[in-house]
Amino acid sequence: MISAHDYIERFLKIKTKKGTLEPLKLNPAQEKYYAAIKKDFQAGKPMRYIILKARQMGFSTLTEAFLFYLTANQHYTGSLIIAHITESTTNLYGMFKTFLDNIPVQIRPMTRNQNAREITFENPTLDPLEKIQNPGLGSYIKVSTAGSDGVGRGSTIRNVHISEYAFWPPNTKKSTLTGILQAVPNDPKTFVAIESTANGFDHFKELWDQAVAGESGFTPLFFAWYELPEYAMPYDGFVLTDEEKQLQAAYNLTLDQLTWRRWCIEANCSGDVDLFKQEYPSCPEEAFLMTGRPVFDNEKVMARIRELTDRKPERTGRFEYKTYINPRFGELIDDSSIKFVDDPRGEIAIYQSPIPLCPYVLGGDTAGDGSDYFTGHVLDNTTGAQVARYREQKTDEGLYTAQMYCLGKWYNTALIGLEVNFSTYPVKELQRLRYPRQYVRESVDKITKDYADKYGFNTNSATRPVIVANLVTIMRESPELVNDLDTLREMLVFVKNDKGRPEAAEGEHDDLVMGLAIAHQIRSQQKMVYEKPKEEKERRAGSYDSFLNFGRNG
Repeated sequence: MISAHDYIERFLKIKTKKGTLEPLKLNPAQEKYYAAIKKDFQAGKPMRYIILKARQMGFSTLTEAFLFYLTANQHYTGSLIIAHITESTTNLYGMFKTFLDNIPVQIRPMTRNQNAREITFENPTLDPLEKIQNPGLGSYIKVSTAGSDGVGRGSTIRNVHISEYAFWPPNTKKSTLTGILQAVPNDPKTFVAIESTANGFDHFKELWDQAVAGESGFTPLFFAWYELPEYAMPYDGFVLTDEEKQLQAAYNLTLDQLTWRRWCIEANCSGDVDLFKQEYPSCPEEAFLMTGRPVFDNEKVMARIRELTDRKPERTGRFEYKTYINPRFGELIDDSSIKFVDDPRGEIAIYQSPIPLCPYVLGGDTAGDGSDYFTGHVLDNTTGAQVARYREQKTDEGLYTAQMYCLGKWYNTALIGLEVNFSTYPVKELQRLRYPRQYVRESVDKITKDYADKYGFNTNSATRPVIVANLVTIMRESPELVNDLDTLREMLVFVKNDKGRPEAAEGEHDDLVMGLAIAHQIRSQQKMVYEKPKEEKERRAGSYDSFLNFGRNG
């Protein structure tokens, strides 16, 4: 069987934008897409992709060409394509019809019927004997429109193309997609592509995030507008804006590409830069950029994301440790056993390892109602720079507290301030574990009405606006202090609701944002200066090393 790439470029023709009929030659973006398909196809794996893209890059064309290859060359193969509107359905069927009508007769499969919705590869004869002797492939290609009754149900499907999923009718899209995916067996060499430009924060965004997190079995493929060579125009000598200079540096853009970008914003997007970013994104974050009432300066956040796109944490993993029984306090963590273990899927990202004698703070947000993640941030208290981040969903308060204990100890016994709104267990457990440095807040006793000091940070109607406003200022004036991409992505979806309250957009999270806001707020209770090393004899008694056995000896 000839390779899909050779078959497509040798035998399939398309109608071009110029109104001509020409062989289908893959552009660089299509070649990148095909390389992902080829890798899984040759490995005999189920091919599952979610594609976030700029407009008019040819991904529907390549997807349809690949499905035609699979269907017109194999027995009993059902392929289903679902477009978002009837016009697109008609266009996609026309593409298949063009493939079939112009393929060499020698390799053209028999077709029983061709209509506006389906091509069936069977012997068209009415002779029963001939039908038995030479039935044909028994395969079909069917094109439907999203929202049609029963679409995809009751069918045996091996290949599916979900086109412009973000623009499907919102009320039924999720249930329709679920039914379709259940009809495709998880067999080798079956194919599903969910492809779309962005359209706000919908189910397509959820699917994309799941794929990026490795939680769905789909491979996320992003294609930026500048990957298509034809998106360029002759440079006319204009002076670049600061944003254009940042884009040029971040993505190695040519002046001709920036010229086309300016033209497209004015000609195709009515001068709306945010619309251009959604329709022709440079990175996934741009595609899903909120255009409502963002709390943070999205331009500053996006600029920082571009700076960090190719940077990785120094280390990723989690802490391992041993415990021992203290007769008075029960099971405690043996500080001398604390060890950071590298794991690419670990919940802790280290952006800068601890510097001896440097003061650190660790702020965290515990998972509660409507908040699915436990989070923590370590800041270098001399600069405010984020040096580590913890984020985990599938854990419990006990495991979370143990990791916070180890993380705090590792960073020179950092000051720890954890939110207590949902649960006071973590701060009480840190106290039981004899962690010596927790953030202290002043609280009023409900019974005696006296003021008392308590551990942990209380986020309420008085403190929440303050810590959020402080973090907004930090991001506006010193965005280089934030080093974690997940935190920055949460900032993009942190918006003002109908009542003006800052919170995560519907379906999104703000655990990292609130944890970072807490970390910055508690800094005043930790030293702000780096302690220069003293002579060895002088520093032994008060050094971090002497504190390692606090839990065992105290």
